[in-house]
Amino acid sequence: MVTMSTWPWGLLVTTGYLLNLTFAAHPLTTDANCHCYKTNATSTNYFRQHKFFDFRNLQQYANTPPNPISTFEGNAAAPPTSSYFDSNQWKDNWGIQTWNNTELMRLNNTDVNDATVPMINSFNNIYIERSSDRNANGQTYLVMRTVRHSLDGPSTRYGSNSSSGFQSSAEFESKLTSYQFLSLRMLARTRGSPGAVTAMFTYRPPPQPQQLALVQEADLEIRTQDPPNFVQYTNQPAWNSTSDIKEATRNASMPSGKKWSDWAFYRMDWTPGQSTWFVNGVEASKINFQAPRDPSQVMFNVWSDGGSWSGIMGQGGKAEMQVQWIEMVYNSTEVSGPVTGPWGDKKGCANICSIDETTQLGTPVLISNPNGGNTPANPPNSCTTVKYGQCNGKNWNGCKTCASGSACRYQNDYYSQCL
Repeated sequence: MVTMSTWPWGLLVTTGYLLNLTFAAHPLTTDANCHCYKTNATSTNYFRQHKFFDFRNLQQYANTPPNPISTFEGNAAAPPTSSYFDSNQWKDNWGIQTWNNTELMRLNNTDVNDATVPMINSFNNIYIERSSDRNANGQTYLVMRTVRHSLDGPSTRYGSNSSSGFQSSAEFESKLTSYQFLSLRMLARTRGSPGAVTAMFTYRPPPQPQQLALVQEADLEIRTQDPPNFVQYTNQPAWNSTSDIKEATRNASMPSGKKWSDWAFYRMDWTPGQSTWFVNGVEASKINFQAPRDPSQVMFNVWSDGGSWSGIMGQGGKAEMQVQWIEMVYNSTEVSGPVTGPWGDKKGCANICSIDETTQLGTPVLISNPNGGNTPANPPNSCTTVKYGQCNGKNWNGCKTCASGSACRYQNDYYSQCL
């Protein structure tokens, strides 16, 4: 369900994090009125399309979290956990995966895969759960789960013995396979046992599974075996048969002492020749080396396979990624649009909108139109940024006055913050 939350004092409020934090500077509008979406970051980019998926108020789908299924075959055959995942809104945009890794394990080739535990993706590990957070902004969130099962691994039908047990995991991918450049965001947290990976990423597979050097992928990954404030950013592939590829990956701490078990606003901008990641509005990493080039999918997963990347989860362990919402602006090779000319050129855009300067999550604001030019600029002191919000920086068009008790502090050329 796509819903929006607006607050009388003009703030976007999410559990444990205040997002955007400005009073209205531009009028709210609808996607039908937007020809392009302008993003504010270290550079200005324009995108054609907008999607927003809100999981915060889906109480009708929030049953008791499903118990893990103890058999490999049972996970493979599990039905959707609620009718939400049969709705057109979900099925028209996302597909839940049920693939397993037993064929890769049978190759016995650690250059391709070094898993030590059979893994199966299951519908049973994606569900809507009621929030028990204090002062929660929403009533529910989406959960993606991975569980280590101690018994009843895959039968000989799947080509592996059952003595080591198995891992059930969760993955969904976009139905659209033609995303070519985007700004992808989510409000999420990761919790649970060591030995798991939670991820948001773009993905274009290699022509053949063993041709890993030809994969195109930009990742944001959290490994639960890592320190609780470390996030991994990568333009894949990050390794080959001889060594790691150091230029492809960065491991960075979350800003302001935050942990990945806290709710955090994650953002990934994929633009030509570059992947840039942000956490809570602060740039965390930028990688130009082998940035994706060609049309790709968007994917989310939570998994473990006992390999060197995820680590080995203890038997009976589990980990989750909990997601309040997902939002993106993007270009697609399947959707014609007005953005032409050099990247960052707004040629052909009439009504220009923004999701960065809105006061209502999921709803864009109109920041420029051909009839009136730019919407009226803010007179001095006409709007205020509350503490911890952005207040200045290159390409920043929002409020520049901080609320009483805070001052605008320079962080870098593109970001100043009320502190």
